[in-house]
Amino acid sequence: MELQRLFGANVRHHRKAKGWTLEQLAGQVGVSRETIGKIERGVAAPLFETAEKIAVAFGVPAPVLFGADAFPGTGERARLLTEINGTLSRMNDDQLDRAARMLKAFAT
Repeated sequence: MELQRLFGANVRHHRKAKGWTLEQLAGQVGVSRETIGKIERGVAAPLFETAEKIAVAFGVPAPVLFGADAFPGTGERARLLTEINGTLSRMNDDQLDRAARMLKAFAT
């Protein structure tokens, strides 16, 4: 289930980075808007074929969407970075802006 949520969070991140709507990604992949929404929320796992089409649409290797090499290593640090990345990718633009300001304040 965690891998499903991570995949969905990465899909949302890449979609928003491209400035695409759910409909635009769905059109590129050949599935419904609802399917993409469920994948992004982590409530549905994509078929392998769908995962590959999503990766092709974004121009990234499919393993990237599953978090491969996102945070190399093991242990608590890698787990926390993966969890934080998933949380950040689910935020809307306003929430992400606030989170970035908070992180800057903590880091100084």
